[in-house]
Amino acid sequence: MTLRFTPFAVLAAAVVLSACAGMASPGGMARPFSQEALPDGVKVPAGFRVAMESVGVGEITYECRAKADMAGAFEWAFVGPKADLNSRAGARLGSYFGPPATWVSDDGSRITGAQLAVAPGGSGNIPLQLVKANPATGMGAMNGITHIQRVATRGGVAPASGCDAAGVGRKEIVKYQADYIFWKAA
Repeated sequence: MTLRFTPFAVLAAAVVLSACAGMASPGGMARPFSQEALPDGVKVPAGFRVAMESVGVGEITYECRAKADMAGAFEWAFVGPKADLNSRAGARLGSYFGPPATWVSDDGSRITGAQLAVAPGGSGNIPLQLVKANPATGMGAMNGITHIQRVATRGGVAPASGCDAAGVGRKEIVKYQADYIFWKAA
């Protein structure tokens, strides 16, 4: 028996194989998050392990305000984020909003946190960030979380449009995406 492959069949097989190659490593396990390429300031110290990885997709609100230290000067001021937290496969895990920075799992557990460090996220992207988590409330996925990293940021920077006296109080919403990596003691 001779098998014949049409160009379409070969192309379809290549697409399926390349899609599968990015999904998991041998044994069906997703590749674990590595912080090796991150700047030292936003790395979680030794003695901790990744408990959960999520992709945050949402928006950040900015408001045009007068600069506190400069008469007659204006700036876009950060108001707060709002994002859905999803698994790498796209399943909803929870949400993120602030201030204060709050991560909520769909199981009802939640944490807040305080920024420890930031590092540049690249042109047009909000910074990478390391957060120290406060103890969780509620039972669930957020219990035991000690640190949260914001990495792989895309977008989210203050608007490029002007902010002046005529625009004071005007709000602008900017789309963003970032990976949120949740850490626990090892």
